Amino acid sequence: MKAPALLLTAVVALAIAVPGMARSRNVTDPGLPRSVPTEGGAVSVSWTDPAAFSELKYSGNRWEAERGTWVTDLATYLRDEAGQRLARGQTLDITITDIERAGRYEPVVRTGMDHIRIVKDIYPPRMKLNFVVKGPDGQVIAEGERKLVDHGFLTGSNLNSSDALRYEKRMVDDWLRREFKANAALTSTP
Repeated sequence: MKAPALLLTAVVALAIAVPGMARSRNVTDPGLPRSVPTEGGAVSVSWTDPAAFSELKYSGNRWEAERGTWVTDLATYLRDEAGQRLARGQTLDITITDIERAGRYEPVVRTGMDHIRIVKDIYPPRMKLNFVVKGPDGQVIAEGERKLVDHGFLTGSNLNSSDALRYEKRMVDDWLRREFKANAALTSTP
């Protein structure tokens, strides 16, 4: 293959690949939605501006902390798990107002290590949310603000899981179990 043809092939391949690689996604992109689709209409999950979340304000490396789709991933998980706990006809609206993931990016002595998230028991996962549960008739059954925190996140199961959000998901599971158990109206089926 001659050099001009090889160069043309490389340019075309690069032009095809670059749009997908041009910019990595981050949770503060203004063009991203601030909610997940309801999928069946029983549970809606939305969130406030992630730029104001504690995860970004106190992370030690804001640029690393805002990378990825972790807000959407947590909201999707919350929607799916909460949907399994509702009685027939009930709806649940959740607004996440703050997230602080387990661990933190610490300043380090060695250069090039500031992109590594350090997980210690002094950096537990936290989440603040508001919720409203409505019955089949549209009447409010339960509502409130919750401040979730899991101080024992390093103990128990799932410690060997490779899921980057395993601690936060377990905290969500614990909240759902407590919240829906405490209110018998939420878990009863007609």
